[in-house]
Amino acid sequence: MMKLLMVCMGNVCRSPMSQTVMLHLVEQAGLARKIRVDSAGTHASLDKGPADSRVKAVLSGRGYAIARHRSRQITEQDFSRYDLILAMDRVNLNHLMRICPAGHTHKLHLFLEFAPRMDVCDIPDPYYGNVEGFERVLDLCEAGARGLLDRLKNSPR
Repeated sequence: MMKLLMVCMGNVCRSPMSQTVMLHLVEQAGLARKIRVDSAGTHASLDKGPADSRVKAVLSGRGYAIARHRSRQITEQDFSRYDLILAMDRVNLNHLMRICPAGHTHKLHLFLEFAPRMDVCDIPDPYYGNVEGFERVLDLCEAGARGLLDRLKNSPR
């Protein structure tokens, strides 16, 4: 089983959004028994709050069903538990590289590395913006998830 971990800062916007999109595509492709998807934050609060209400609204507006979500902070065990750890931006990727135990840095990537022909590599944090920012983030998550799924379906593993 391939295990993916989506990571943003607070685990309330980008990473649960990318997790939801990826899970949806995995299920559509009939790969739910082969690919597991989770999310975490580099600086998630300890209160384990839900995904932002704007995330839920934007996902729902495009027909995605968001699973019950509680934010959590990435742990040292996550680096050995997951096969790919996908950061939403370079700031979070750099943080992951600093805390990653030896032997696991090859698992760290930017999520949009897998999005073909994208002109950006970071998914911006929409938290302090408007709904259009959340829509843009969802566009980027969809592109990243489609590219990643294509790569996984074509890998020998």
